[in-house]
Amino acid sequence: MRINVTQFVTLDGVSQGPGSAEEDPTDGFERGGWFVPYLDETFVKQASDWLDLADGLLLGRRTYEAFARDWPHIAEPDPFTARMNTLPKYVVSNTLGDGSWNPTEVFRGDPITAARALQSRPGGEVQIHGSARLASALLAAGLVDTLRLAVAPVIIGQGRRLLSHPGANAGLELVKHQVNQTGLVVLEYETTGVAPLADYNGSPALR
Repeated sequence: MRINVTQFVTLDGVSQGPGSAEEDPTDGFERGGWFVPYLDETFVKQASDWLDLADGLLLGRRTYEAFARDWPHIAEPDPFTARMNTLPKYVVSNTLGDGSWNPTEVFRGDPITAARALQSRPGGEVQIHGSARLASALLAAGLVDTLRLAVAPVIIGQGRRLLSHPGANAGLELVKHQVNQTGLVVLEYETTGVAPLADYNGSPALR
């Protein structure tokens, strides 16, 4: 399976608590719910199309516990409820038990080893939603195949950022993009390995 990272982020890179004030108040975060004002039917359709590609969800413990708490109580006709509740869930954690949000498989030990094991399985995409630390670690290890970002036109100024952990630099190729009427910028990248670096020696057009 290919590993896909799908994330909602602010313009300053915060990915914590996009859905509500109560979603993830850890570390004193008080500005949750920043993504909701920019939702529209166009993006809901886009997000639903993305979820159609998933053969499973790969999550860290914190995101798994929040999703397991909330999604079983989100009633249809929400367009995501049935799929979120029935897709296989793969959780990387050394502290979680068996998991109550079935079907769930818990991977112990190194998340890199767990991700490689999933990549070796047949199927389409295993998608990471939330789980910023896990997503960042796998991106730094070169194990992410696709990165999808929905960038909200807001600067939050506090909270956990998606790509804040040290690791190897990563090159990306923009393969799709769109701007919604609400101001959301939707970007899809394929990873290309290590990002190239160079020194600026003047514009070639001026030589």
